[in-house]
Amino acid sequence: MHSLNIMNSTIIIGLLIPFLGTMLGSGFVFLMRKDMPVSLQKALLGFASGVMVAASVWSLLIPAIEAEADQGAWAVMPAAVGFLLGIGFLLLIDEVTPHLHPGDATPEGPRSKFSRTAMLALAVTIHNLPEGMAVGVVLAGAEEGFAGLSLSAAVAVSLGIAIQNIPEGAIISMPMRAEGNSRMKSFLIGSLSGIVEPIGGLLVILLATWLTPVLPYLLAFAAGAMMYVVVEELIPEASQGAHSNISTIGFALGFVLMMVLDVVLG
Repeated sequence: MHSLNIMNSTIIIGLLIPFLGTMLGSGFVFLMRKDMPVSLQKALLGFASGVMVAASVWSLLIPAIEAEADQGAWAVMPAAVGFLLGIGFLLLIDEVTPHLHPGDATPEGPRSKFSRTAMLALAVTIHNLPEGMAVGVVLAGAEEGFAGLSLSAAVAVSLGIAIQNIPEGAIISMPMRAEGNSRMKSFLIGSLSGIVEPIGGLLVILLATWLTPVLPYLLAFAAGAMMYVVVEELIPEASQGAHSNISTIGFALGFVLMMVLDVVLG
């Protein structure tokens, strides 16, 4: 009973940590009077990219392949299929959801009458969906005793996502403020854009018993979705204009930090 309580507490904490990271980042709006400096934004975008790439490889793809090790050369198939499905899913979501990325003037997706604020929030919510799935699927795998996954490894993923959510929260709340919203409204919208993470993660955990046979696919699916966000959104935003070298340094630091977290806590 004691170990069960510890596991349940760890799962709850693991689900909430990323959301707290988003809230912390959104709180930057109270500390800065003007727009976020371009160099800082580039560094944060690069850092977030590095964390997500490392988490996709060490925490999601490698466990997905190792779980099928008894299949020989075919062990890679669930990871390959799941990864491509994750890419395709986010591509579809991007196409059917009206949204606006920070710094862009032209909305993407179908025409809508949504405000710029609403479309900015939708853009970050789309980003947060695969991150919540990633945390949920790793926690679910650890709970079910899935090969290669432990609660400590799941907490490493949760911490890594939370760390990259700090710049993401700042990058959404600051443009909200620039759009003319109050600091409190900007903070709340930036914070609530991350609520999809614990909700999505919890749904995955609640369905864990039925999802166990396809967990390798789900791990790779989450990796594919996260990589889509990195390649489609984060890296292009980080590499445009001046200070792209700063984003490269941020990427390296984020990648190494997530890799170390996964190995040390895993």
